[in-house]
Amino acid sequence: MAMVLTGCVPSEVAAPATPSRFDFAGQVTRVVDGDTFWINGQRTRIRVWGLDAPEIGRAGGSTATAQLAGLVSGRSVQCRMRDVDRYGRIVGQCWLPDGRDIAATMIASGTAREYCRFSGNYYGTC
Repeated sequence: MAMVLTGCVPSEVAAPATPSRFDFAGQVTRVVDGDTFWINGQRTRIRVWGLDAPEIGRAGGSTATAQLAGLVSGRSVQCRMRDVDRYGRIVGQCWLPDGRDIAATMIASGTAREYCRFSGNYYGTC
């Protein structure tokens, strides 16, 4: 499935995504860091939309990675594609089978924060 995205404009960023519309789904096969993972059926990594986690090797990076791994590893997720970033990763707003938004759950855990530059205060923490 080929998808071409032109980037998010402010009105798209603020538009709520609902778990009733998904662009792709799959089982998480590997967690890269606190805001990026791989799922089966996708050729590229998934960067969690609206989430900013510390990088590996930085303070909190290992904790954020472990938190995301505990949340999604081996589980099926459903995602709405929001963008493609400069590294070619799919930027997706993703949900767990129980309906929890992955970014919101990570933000609530305190291991990551809302990426306000791109989220437009979607999660209300900016």
